[in-house]
Amino acid sequence: MITGEYRYSLDEKGRLMIPAKIRADITGNVLILTRGIEKCLWLFSPEEWKIISGKLLASTSIFQEKTRLIQRRFIAPAQEVEIDRTGRIVIPSTLREYGGLTKECIVLGMLNRLEIWDDVVYQNYWEDKESEFQAAAEELGAKLV
Repeated sequence: MITGEYRYSLDEKGRLMIPAKIRADITGNVLILTRGIEKCLWLFSPEEWKIISGKLLASTSIFQEKTRLIQRRFIAPAQEVEIDRTGRIVIPSTLREYGGLTKECIVLGMLNRLEIWDDVVYQNYWEDKESEFQAAAEELGAKLV
């Protein structure tokens, strides 16, 4: 189970540490990195990526404009990244630019994936979304009772 919130610095070569606790649960040393939603990156195991991308392709059509848009946003930019001996991955420049990754990063464990955020982008996201979170929590709380 991949969970947790971690802070790491992106080095000058675009490398970012994958938390040791999470690396222990990863089979192999290859992961799939792609654009996420809300200016973050999503990092999947190859097995999880196969499931997610397969479901996406099965539920979309190349003959519909909106589905081509979704495919181009998530599938096209996806790249294999290798975990090096010290537990780091190199984040390609195109994906660093998309996520606005500069130096300080937040790595979030989201059960089936990791999210990688620039620290400032992540803090701004929560400043903008806190009231929506409160409303969503209230709504969900009513459903759970």
